[in-house]
Amino acid sequence: MTEKENPCSDPGAGQFDFWLGEWELTWADGGRGSNRVKKIMDGCVIQENFDGTPSTPLRGMSVSTYLPVTNEWKQIWVDNQGGYLDFSGGFVDGKMILEREAVIEGQPVKQRMVWYNIQADALEWDWERSDDGGQTWKTLWHIDYKRSGT
Repeated sequence: MTEKENPCSDPGAGQFDFWLGEWELTWADGGRGSNRVKKIMDGCVIQENFDGTPSTPLRGMSVSTYLPVTNEWKQIWVDNQGGYLDFSGGFVDGKMILEREAVIEGQPVKQRMVWYNIQADALEWDWERSDDGGQTWKTLWHIDYKRSGT
């Protein structure tokens, strides 16, 4: 299959390339972990492998793909604690934002991940929640990414 024939060669499919690589992660209270992100499936899928050890036993993976027809990203996350989350969104104003709707304790909420302050060897990531339909957001987990070996 040539590049031209590859449906994943759409320019939008490169929007998540900033996330590719080996990362050292830090978060509040001295938390540390790692993340390995690579392209698979002929470059059509971005696979994440998160490892929260030694700070948390959370380990998980996600797969993300770009849909040129709707100009959006879709991501599925699964983890070793039985978690399954599905997101959609895109790159807006220099930030990658993927959102989902959920029900927590019987109440509808919105959840999102935001990648921002994106540089060649560092970026920031926030896990956020909105209880008012997206009018306001509260950061529940902030992670600083630094490329391994930098």
